[in-house]
Amino acid sequence: MERLSKVLGPMHIWALGVGIVLVGEFMGWNFTIAKGGSIGAIIACWIMGLLYVSLVMINTEIGSVMPEAGGQYTMAKYLLGPLAAFNVGLMLVFEYVMLEAADALVVGEILKTLSPHIHSLPYIILTLVGLTYLNYRGVYATLTFNFVITAIAYISIFVLLFATKFYSPSESLLRLPELTNGLPYGWIGIVGAFQFGIWFYLGVEGTALAAEECRSTSRSLPVGALTGMVTLLIGATVTWFVCSGLVHSSELGSSVYPLFDAARATKMPFVVVMLFIGTILSCMASANGCITDASRAWFAMSRDTLISEAFAAVHPRYNTPYRAIIFLLPIAIAFGFTGLLDQVITFSILSALLVYALSAYMMFKFRRMYPLGSIDRGYIAPWHPLPAVVLIVLTLATFVGMYFGYWVNMISGFCFYLIASLWFVLHRYRKVDTEKLLSAGVENWPRPKGY
Repeated sequence: MERLSKVLGPMHIWALGVGIVLVGEFMGWNFTIAKGGSIGAIIACWIMGLLYVSLVMINTEIGSVMPEAGGQYTMAKYLLGPLAAFNVGLMLVFEYVMLEAADALVVGEILKTLSPHIHSLPYIILTLVGLTYLNYRGVYATLTFNFVITAIAYISIFVLLFATKFYSPSESLLRLPELTNGLPYGWIGIVGAFQFGIWFYLGVEGTALAAEECRSTSRSLPVGALTGMVTLLIGATVTWFVCSGLVHSSELGSSVYPLFDAARATKMPFVVVMLFIGTILSCMASANGCITDASRAWFAMSRDTLISEAFAAVHPRYNTPYRAIIFLLPIAIAFGFTGLLDQVITFSILSALLVYALSAYMMFKFRRMYPLGSIDRGYIAPWHPLPAVVLIVLTLATFVGMYFGYWVNMISGFCFYLIASLWFVLHRYRKVDTEKLLSAGVENWPRPKGY
């Protein structure tokens, strides 16, 4: 079986998780204001933070003992079986490919602010091709680069914060009472805002996809993932605070790049330039991480024969899943061509929510099969089963919120995964090599309790 290089540390896991997600603080989250108002948006932000803290704890416990790349796909393979694993793998691929397409759309829109005559498409394609080549050459350099650009983008948010002089009420540029609109739709608006509140954190669960490439999975995964969540919770709150105090809620709820619009509202050239750079870098970091995660999921499915084994090849020099990396590039570009940012985001979110619901179930099953003390864990999620209960309840509530505005998209997404499942059962399953599917790493585990 082809193996990937063990070269990553906690810094790289942080860069992968935060790098993918940080773009959500530069765009997308603000649709919560259109759904639930200004107060509904910040409540949704914190509640979705609770969802993701629970998810990261679950993924980190299970992922720290899994022997292969693939994250939640690998968990599903060992805990739920081939059909569930196929669906989870497909959901992960589409979650990250759609997010990558959304990143490309935002890059195109913000480039147009320089001049209406700029044709953004060549820049979008060039960026995606360049990041794909970086992934092709090696994961260590890819995520080291991601760490640098993510850190710069994150710092730009605090540059904007301090530029507002929030610490001095007499001089502050923030006008929260004047520009915010409270809770115009009541509690139901908060539920409606859950769908885009997820955008503050969507993708951080992808840290588990790099488990096979960590030098010490039991250390790198918990440290990188949990510090990443703290980083994102702080950044999300600051983002809502400065944007809501600088841009009127009626404009903020439909902005393509809310932090950049907030920077322009300060009328400070340095701040505007810094946030322009931060927005571009956050999109690049997100797209870069999405390429890494989507290709690992596709590679893992191919290596396990759930899809064609052609994508399981590892580059002889760079030790990367290069065929999977290259194959997914035109798919991301094609979705970027649609120009439908909210539709692309919605399909990404739907795919992620389905994975979250299955992750909560897998946590229950994992603790049943392997009680504490039966195998070595790099991290133990505290307060079980509370994180899994919180995860499934908030995931279902988010489905309800999504139904209010995007029920057609939901039905289309469910139908897509149903058709894919039928294809797998009726056509592909007979070609699956079950020995190869379950051959790696778990042979030294004890027999699961009750099996």
